[in-house]
Amino acid sequence: MNQAPASVWRNPVHFLAFGLGSGASPWAPGTAGTIAAIPLFLLIQPLSLAWYASVLVITFVLGIYLCGKTSEDMGVHDHGGIVWDEFVGYWITMFAAPPGWLWIVIGFVLFRLFDIIKPWPISWADKKVAGGLGIMLDDVLAGLMALVCLQLLTLAF
Repeated sequence: MNQAPASVWRNPVHFLAFGLGSGASPWAPGTAGTIAAIPLFLLIQPLSLAWYASVLVITFVLGIYLCGKTSEDMGVHDHGGIVWDEFVGYWITMFAAPPGWLWIVIGFVLFRLFDIIKPWPISWADKKVAGGLGIMLDDVLAGLMALVCLQLLTLAF
């Protein structure tokens, strides 16, 4: 079971790293974090692709700091409650996705599948890259793999 530190509710960096508190979920914090990313996705989805890509770059760079600092403060590399990486990974999955709840759900399932199974190179990044970059990178790769699958599915429909 996930044990979220009290600092999640007091420290803005920890609060963001814990996905606005969603990572404090006692069960499946990564899934809870991905669910919490959906309303924010709905806010950024209408942006042009250039602005959406800018948001992805900014949130990725910010995530390296947020996740690294929170991990360092907690003394635990990639605590299960740190889910900012799930936010960004899901938003990557949904880049240029068609509108509609069907695609939101398909993107969610694809991202969670790649994030949980961790095929190569996700598993390599998860094991070999340290710090905030390491925390972010495996979810970015999962998001990219899910993005490719989602876009291929859009071609089929």
